[in-house]
Amino acid sequence: MILGLLLLCGCASPGLGTPPPAYVANPLPVAANNDEILWERTVDVLHEFHFEIARENRFSRVIETEYRTGSGLLEPWHQDSVGLENRLESSLQSVRRKVLVRVLPSEQGLGYLVSVEAFQEKEDLPGVAANSPGGATFQESKPLQRDLNLVVGQSSPSGWIGMGRDVALEQSILQSLQLAYSR
Repeated sequence: MILGLLLLCGCASPGLGTPPPAYVANPLPVAANNDEILWERTVDVLHEFHFEIARENRFSRVIETEYRTGSGLLEPWHQDSVGLENRLESSLQSVRRKVLVRVLPSEQGLGYLVSVEAFQEKEDLPGVAANSPGGATFQESKPLQRDLNLVVGQSSPSGWIGMGRDVALEQSILQSLQLAYSR
């Protein structure tokens, strides 16, 4: 089924069959006079990638997003998993990403430097995550008992293992920022 989906999508799918574009400098130098427009375009690009903004601090010049679950092979409209390898990994393993953007004035006083950091983590479960069907079924050997306080969900919270920075996502965001700033 996955092979059939990949054959149907072909090179038209974003991030699957396209060649890697040119490298964009991180931090990205931007010649801009209006920091308000620069800030708003940066937030717009993060929204295009479907990241929710966790906090914006214009005094410290930082935009931080909430964690976003990585999109798999069956979600080609989401752009957070860049490339076939990341999409396949997000399909088979729970992966989440968050982005940190800094918009700093250039040291030369001409424009700004926009730094993008994308962090990714894998889910690490301490045990089996799925519940057994036993709590929702009747057993013939015992009399009927009504327990309205059944445990539903995981028995303990998930842990996350840091995988470092996602350079492919950083480059994709930087290319979108570069395009947005050029308008």
